[in-house]
Amino acid sequence: MINCEKKLTLTELINYKMKNKQRDTRRNFIKKGLAASSIMIVPRHVLGGPGYMAPSDQLNLAAIGSGGKGASDINNASVKGRERVSALCDVDFSGSASKTAKQFPKAKQYADYRVMLDKEKDIDAVTISTPDHVHGPAAVYAMERGIHVYVQKPMTHNIREARILTQMARDKKVVTQMGNQGGSNPLLNMVQNWIDTDAIGAVSEVKIWTNRPVWPQGVAMPVPDPSSKPDALNWDLWLGPAEEKPYTPNMHPFSWRGWWDYGTGALGDVGCHLIDIPFRTLGLKYPTAAECSVGSVFSKMWTPDYIPEGCPPSSLITINFEATEKTKKPIQMTWSDGGIRPPHPEIIPANSDIGGTDSANGVLIIGEKGIISTNINDSSPLMPKLYLYDGTTDFGPEVEKMTEPEYGHQRKWVDACKAGFNSKEHLALTSSFDYAGPMTETVLMGNLAIRSFMLRKENARGRMDFYARKKLLWDGENMKITNLEEANQFVTRTYREGFKV
Repeated sequence: MINCEKKLTLTELINYKMKNKQRDTRRNFIKKGLAASSIMIVPRHVLGGPGYMAPSDQLNLAAIGSGGKGASDINNASVKGRERVSALCDVDFSGSASKTAKQFPKAKQYADYRVMLDKEKDIDAVTISTPDHVHGPAAVYAMERGIHVYVQKPMTHNIREARILTQMARDKKVVTQMGNQGGSNPLLNMVQNWIDTDAIGAVSEVKIWTNRPVWPQGVAMPVPDPSSKPDALNWDLWLGPAEEKPYTPNMHPFSWRGWWDYGTGALGDVGCHLIDIPFRTLGLKYPTAAECSVGSVFSKMWTPDYIPEGCPPSSLITINFEATEKTKKPIQMTWSDGGIRPPHPEIIPANSDIGGTDSANGVLIIGEKGIISTNINDSSPLMPKLYLYDGTTDFGPEVEKMTEPEYGHQRKWVDACKAGFNSKEHLALTSSFDYAGPMTETVLMGNLAIRSFMLRKENARGRMDFYARKKLLWDGENMKITNLEEANQFVTRTYREGFKV
């Protein structure tokens, strides 16, 4: 015990804590920072000026994936220097991650997140902003060590991972948040209020669309070329859980999205920004069924290209849900990508956009008494609009003023990490894994339907039968397609040794 009669200097106090507290105890100390500060003799504002924060009150943050979106995630999580960024991990510090390294010059740099998390024992929380296929393995590795995690959307690469991460967050009592920042957009409350007040009546249909993909998709995978690998890129670590293969150009840093080994296609890219709106406001649960059709590319007459390892150029997916208290009816949700959008509803003036600007992305929630239209809910203006059949309309603002980056989505997660698991700050998060897990499973259910659509086998006549082009029935509780066993292979994936989930 500390003898409170003895006046300790700040340095002595910190040294005492470092020597006698393990990492878990340190986190409890952070959560009780205000109470603990009473043993400090010298006021903080005298030591460090207005706004001074003792080192013991800062979170030690690390980033797994430090370039691209990872740069803004760790920057926003640091809250303008309020928190300490102690380590950065990236497989290529020659690209955009180099700017992050310059921004946080005291942060130690690593290529392998496993080495970083094993060596840096004082890390409290990590942002994970890697290609989709690394989200699950990295998050599991962190949470196993009691580290809070912020994971970019989609939360995971497959449905099984989402279920595992959701339960692990509860078991390990760590604070989590998925990076669909629009979930923290206060304008969502406008949509929620329209639903809660029964403005559009019973809801039975939702239509969602996007202009994605905006990267190469529906084409043959590039030929491996080890000679073209950038010197600074650790390709083996970039592959992570995926099958070992020679360096393949045009994957890193962005175009991996169109390949199932690494990405999750248009759905994974923006599904969590679009499906989130009806899933959240209508209180949807696990889907009950899914079916799809996909666009084809014909390099030869009458013979569509067959590229099962890649996402299609476009798709139309139908996902079914049971009725909820808010919908009062079963829901049919349709998703279309590749620039294909639903017909313009009669209730919306013909010269008005549906969804967002130029009708490029959007959501229509269709009820008995009217329609709610919104844009994609990333950091774009949500532009919520209400159209009722009696002529009543109600529109949200076309332009949003953010008081802090990305609606404070990362900052709120950091505050919740400091307050602790099940604190009011934690429970107020808009995309903790308790919510983000089931929503991500719904997004990935669409991909399961797409991948099943491409299953084929040779028949007795030597022709290929696409035997899985049917409505797939889903048992959400048991995480299983009940009417086509072969489809269940896409609930999970095969993992390379060292990256298993």
